[in-house]
Amino acid sequence: MIYAVVNQKGGVGKTTTAVNVAACLAEAGRRVLLVDVDPQANATSGIGVVVGEGLSTADVLLDGASAADAIVASDIDNLSVLPSHPDLAGAAVELPSRERREHLLSAALRPVAGDYQYVFLDCPPSLDLITVNALVAADRVLVPVQCEYYALEGLSRLMTTVASVRDHLNPALKVGGLLMTMHDARTRVSGDVVAEVRRHFPELMFTTVVPRNVRLAEAPSHGEPVIVYDPHCPGADAYFEVAKEVASRG
Repeated sequence: MIYAVVNQKGGVGKTTTAVNVAACLAEAGRRVLLVDVDPQANATSGIGVVVGEGLSTADVLLDGASAADAIVASDIDNLSVLPSHPDLAGAAVELPSRERREHLLSAALRPVAGDYQYVFLDCPPSLDLITVNALVAADRVLVPVQCEYYALEGLSRLMTTVASVRDHLNPALKVGGLLMTMHDARTRVSGDVVAEVRRHFPELMFTTVVPRNVRLAEAPSHGEPVIVYDPHCPGADAYFEVAKEVASRG
């Protein structure tokens, strides 16, 4: 199962979600591949892989390198990484002229995806051609939604993009779930936003709500998912529950 972790808004917990759900499923014994297709390469460094050491998704998408040659093992058993590099930012210039430009990532992953039970694509905070490539390659879309007032504004645009990709490029694409992140139980706004998203998309919301947690914010600077950095904090507990929900959804 290939999940594209997507939200065009930055700072919503997208990379945190991709890294930690992947790590939790690997910890549970599943074979998992984390693919970083964001030029910022935060998922790469956040899982402890050195950016710029070896091949990357930039080499795979822009220069035709083999994904199998670019994949590296992480320090977590069962979790492999296809790292990113800032050079991937050049995709905005180079990819539009390519033949079947929306299918490049799908074609690159096809030879290796069968080796894993789950593949997570950490996308850039935009609805650009890289994100479209991820949506074409994916079976499911996982959308982190920050518990703040403007959450629904971008969500409707994202749903429109997903529908367009489904209609024209990937008929099998489905929304795998909306995950509420950065929930602060001390504020009324967090509860209001959860209720509003649930009202609009009741069948899509994850039961688990990820809290705002300082350990989640600290973990990437140590190159570790939170389940390694502090496995007993509320953030780790939440992502273990999210991983269980992902597994139960297929």
